[in-house]
Amino acid sequence: MEYDEALNRIKSLSSPDAVEGMARFGINSTNAYGVSPIHLRKIAKESGKNHLLAQQLWASGVHEARILASMIDEVEMVTEEQLEKWVKDFDSWDVCDQCCGNLFCRTEFAYQKAVEWSKRDEEFVKRAGFVLMADLAVHDKKAENYVFLKFLPIIKTESTDNRNFAKKAISWALRGIGKRNLNLNRMAIETSKKIQKIDSKNAKWVASDTLRELTSERIQKRLRG
Repeated sequence: MEYDEALNRIKSLSSPDAVEGMARFGINSTNAYGVSPIHLRKIAKESGKNHLLAQQLWASGVHEARILASMIDEVEMVTEEQLEKWVKDFDSWDVCDQCCGNLFCRTEFAYQKAVEWSKRDEEFVKRAGFVLMADLAVHDKKAENYVFLKFLPIIKTESTDNRNFAKKAISWALRGIGKRNLNLNRMAIETSKKIQKIDSKNAKWVASDTLRELTSERIQKRLRG
């Protein structure tokens, strides 16, 4: 699939109502066509993996084109320089989350960037760091517990961030780690209780949001099963 064809496919699926509705979910609708990820995945399947096309789509600045780029890029060709370039362009939580889940977490730089970005000031860069932690906890089935234990002190330190998209990702990361296995669940709950004692409204929200899920009967039953 060529660049013009891919972009025209996106435009042909444009939905003004969907664009208007994006704002209700906190999604930046600038330069967007309101095309759902489901439709973008169909285009990605037809396109196949294509590193060059992914770069062209990202450079377009079109909201959905960037999400599509994360779906079709070739993991083995992604460089650290590319990751840094793309993460600086993040201007919406959905682009951030799609890129991390579709592409970034599968690269050789994922653990490094999870740590580096989680300490950055820019809201969506920081979010990307914690989303990577959550994604790695789900997708990297062979990883040992110790790689996730290294994330817990960072989560505790950053839990006072009062920005909506950052704090939600911090909670997501802690919950993701805590749902991986019983040992990590115990350590994540312990970390949550430490966070709960911090004199910060946002830290207490993170702790409450995390403890509610990690101590639930549903999660405990699954982990013990």
